[in-house]
Amino acid sequence: MRYKRFKYFYISKTKKIRFLSINSRSDLCLIFLHGFMSDIEGEKPAHFAKYSIKNKINFLTFEYSGHGKSYGKFTNGNITKWTNDAKKIIKAKCKRKKYIFIGSSMGSWIALNLLKVFNNQVKGFIGIGSAPEFLDKLMWTKFSRKIKEIIKKKGIYYLKHGEYTYPLTRQLFINGKKNKVLNMRSSLKIPVTMFHGSKDDVVPINFSKKVLKIFKKAKKNKIIIKNGDHSLSKKNNLNKISKELDKIIKNSF
Repeated sequence: MRYKRFKYFYISKTKKIRFLSINSRSDLCLIFLHGFMSDIEGEKPAHFAKYSIKNKINFLTFEYSGHGKSYGKFTNGNITKWTNDAKKIIKAKCKRKKYIFIGSSMGSWIALNLLKVFNNQVKGFIGIGSAPEFLDKLMWTKFSRKIKEIIKKKGIYYLKHGEYTYPLTRQLFINGKKNKVLNMRSSLKIPVTMFHGSKDDVVPINFSKKVLKIFKKAKKNKIIIKNGDHSLSKKNNLNKISKELDKIIKNSF
């Protein structure tokens, strides 16, 4: 088994995606999809990389365009582009493996888009503070008329939230509405578990409930972590997610 530190996958001569992978002889690949304006240097990707080494399975995580050290500007990106980035690198690096998706926040939205592409290869899905359609449901609909006018006229608004400033573009919101997933229905008979912190002040718990409604025949589970925040990056939280992963792998393979 090989543990590659950060490397680059070239979509074209000028476009490269930073990724981290672990290769084994297993036919299973754990794929971690990070959140909005995040990267792959955090606690979660590191934890799942170690988990994959311990369990001798393949692992892949990567940064969408405009995120981390991947190509492009964040303001040029959107859900469609980030989904396409994911689709290309998964096809190249995981090929015909069986996949378990772990989607963190926006990563769950990307994962739901990818179900349409890798429907027959996905054998499990774990969501962490899942936030599909957050651009419209958690941002646009709650913006004041003033903020909406700035986005429409200037094409961008810089939203300050805590320590971060999010550059939100008009095209990002328009594209978000073209990527609706909460009204889709899946007949996949796979284990689907949504984790959500009871003190998540970013994404309401009902978003995890909405994701579970998508899956009509899945083995569904919702786990609310007491006093957990949106990230669920603390060691005890990640250990709980790993235990669920153990069950999914044991019962599905």
